[in-house]
Amino acid sequence: MEKGERCDYCSEEFPYEGEAQATIEAARRLGVWPEPLKLYRKLIRSGRGVVLHIPTDLERQMKLKGDEEVS
Repeated sequence: MEKGERCDYCSEEFPYEGEAQATIEAARRLGVWPEPLKLYRKLIRSGRGVVLHIPTDLERQMKLKGDEEVS
């Protein structure tokens, strides 16, 4: 059981960082934690900026519309 906080607005639960790290370390030791997703893409110059294309399958999975900020 991890300790954390719950959002009063949406009821989403957020574990404390230390608790989450301990869970991830235990999962890695057990071999049930996958490696992080690695996505290799080429940057493309467009006008004065640089563009990063996101694959269509990832766009659909993340329900991106093209006008939001992402991190």
